[in-house]
Amino acid sequence: MKHTPWHRLAAELACKHLLLKSIGTPLFIGVFLGAYFYLLKQPAFPTTVMPITWPDRLIPFQPWALPLYFSLWVYVSLPPALLATRRELSVYALVMAGTCLAGLIVFYFWPTAVPPADIDWTQYPQVNFLKELDTAGNAFPSLHVATAVFSGIWLHHLLRGIGAPLWATIVNMLWCAGIVYSTLATRQHVAVDVVAGALLGVIPAFLSVRYRVSRGASGNSGTSP
Repeated sequence: MKHTPWHRLAAELACKHLLLKSIGTPLFIGVFLGAYFYLLKQPAFPTTVMPITWPDRLIPFQPWALPLYFSLWVYVSLPPALLATRRELSVYALVMAGTCLAGLIVFYFWPTAVPPADIDWTQYPQVNFLKELDTAGNAFPSLHVATAVFSGIWLHHLLRGIGAPLWATIVNMLWCAGIVYSTLATRQHVAVDVVAGALLGVIPAFLSVRYRVSRGASGNSGTSP
């Protein structure tokens, strides 16, 4: 039997339930951002400023990292694109929603913010746009990091399932790491936010991937119900 190239398998998977994925993923992101910005603008309790630690002093402000920061919204769309069935899409969405909800609950009961940076943001118009849109609140845990790590673990699993080459998994890991790094380099988060966000993303991703493996699923398996 002729072996199907991994990139063709990826394309076939992406085309399954294309309408559902095309509507569901942006809708999920939109609902999340609505809740995120509501809590950001309407904190229920006094805001705690997060501490600066040695990694924050080690990593300087780097405006070039802004595209990496924004690339999260493309990155998080990739794992669901490679899922084959409506059931898998539903389970994935529920676990991701639970991850985001956990962070939003923390934001509600314990509003946090990053300390002000001694930087004139008007000298960096693109970064200034981000600062005006997404102010320093909702810092701990970093949901930017949590969703990136969650997506990175799942994407690694799915790429291996379709027989992707090593370079593809390396690109995935570097992209995920770049997004995490960008949260510090753009001064959107401090290190303690990043650590908490990484833990928030790792735990549900690891458990949900293990659940999928236990059911015998792989990156190119599954048929539409």
